[in-house]
Amino acid sequence: MYDYLIVGGGFAGCVIAERIASQLGKKVLIIDRRNHIAGNAHDYYDNNGILIHKYGPHIFHTSSKKVWDYLSNFTEWIPYEHTVMAVVNGKKVPVPFNLNSIEQVFPKKIASKYQALLLEKYGYGLKIPILKLLENKQEDLKVIADFIYQNIFYGYTLKQWGLKPEELDFSVTSRVPVFISHDNRYFQDTYQGIPEKGYTELFNKLIKNKNIEVLLNTDYKINSSSIKFNKLIYTGPIDEYFDYKFGKLPYRSLHFDFKTFKKEWFQEVAQVNYPNDFDYTRITEFKHFHRQKTKATTVAFEFPQEFELGKNEPYYPIQNVSNNDLYNRYKKESEKLKNTIFVGRLAEYKYYNMDQIVGVALMKFDKEIAK
Repeated sequence: MYDYLIVGGGFAGCVIAERIASQLGKKVLIIDRRNHIAGNAHDYYDNNGILIHKYGPHIFHTSSKKVWDYLSNFTEWIPYEHTVMAVVNGKKVPVPFNLNSIEQVFPKKIASKYQALLLEKYGYGLKIPILKLLENKQEDLKVIADFIYQNIFYGYTLKQWGLKPEELDFSVTSRVPVFISHDNRYFQDTYQGIPEKGYTELFNKLIKNKNIEVLLNTDYKINSSSIKFNKLIYTGPIDEYFDYKFGKLPYRSLHFDFKTFKKEWFQEVAQVNYPNDFDYTRITEFKHFHRQKTKATTVAFEFPQEFELGKNEPYYPIQNVSNNDLYNRYKKESEKLKNTIFVGRLAEYKYYNMDQIVGVALMKFDKEIAK
C-alpha cells in the first residue's frame, strides 16, 4: 500500500514526490507511461557523446530564489544565458526583437528614427506584447509594429499554433514581447543555467529516496486498479482522466528531426528561429548548452503539429476563450474529488515554464498536502 500514487514523472510529479518522501516520510509510487523520468525535460547522450534534450531545448531560468535554491540541492549549475536569433529577410537578428534588431534590418537613419520613437513612447527596458504595440495610432510606430508582427510573430505563430496571434490567449502572445533594450538575452531572470550533469540526472537525485518507487512504461488508465494507494497526485491530461466526457482539450505537439554534422559547430547560437521560411520553426544546437568539445555536432529541426492521441505527445495547451471554457468544466469536476490533486501543465491546462511548475508543486505540497 502506497500513501501516494503520483501519475507522471516530470517536474510536478517528482518535486511533490520528493517533498512527501523527505518531509513526511510517506511512501510514494511514481508511474509514467514513457520509458524514462524527467518528462519533457528528459535528456540523454547521443552516439557522439552530445547531451541532447529529447523534447526540445530546456533552459532553466527563474527570478524565484526559493525555486532556484530548492533545485540547487540536487544539481550544480552551468551558467548559461540563452540567446536566440531569427532569420528575417536573410539576416539573423536577435529575438526578442529589440533595439539591436532594428539596427540590423533597417538602414541607419530609419533605424535611429524608430529607436527614438520607441524610447520616447515606452522608455528603455520596457517589454511590450506585440498585440499592444499594434494598437499604436502614431503612423511611424504603426509601421514598425506591423513590420515586427509580420516578420517575427505572424508566420511563427501560424506554424507553432496553427492560429493567428490574435486568436490565442494574451498569456501566450505576451510570452515573447518586443524588448525596448540592447539586451540580447532571451530571458532576463535573476537565475539562469543548465543542470551541470543534465536534467535527467537532476531528476535521479530528486527521487533518490527509500520512500519513492518508480514504475515506467506504466499507464495509469490500465494499471491503476492493480495499485493500492490512499491519495492520488495526477499530472497527466485532465480530459483524459475524465475519459473526455466533455470533449477533448486541444494541444499542440512537436516532431524533432535530429541530424548530426561532421563539423564542430552548426550555428552561432543554440537556437535559430525561422518565422517565415521552411516548415520547421527553429533549429537547436545542443552543444552550446554544455560547451561540449566534440568534432561533430547534433541539431534538432523542430516541426510543430497537431496533437493526435496515441500518435504523438501533448506539449502545449492551446489557450483561448473556448478551450479555457472547456477546461473549466473539467476543473469543476476535479474539485468534486477527494484525495486527488491535479497539478501541472497538462492537468491544469496552463502553459507553465519549468520554474513556474516547480513553484506550483512546492506550493501545492505546503498548502494541500503538508497542512
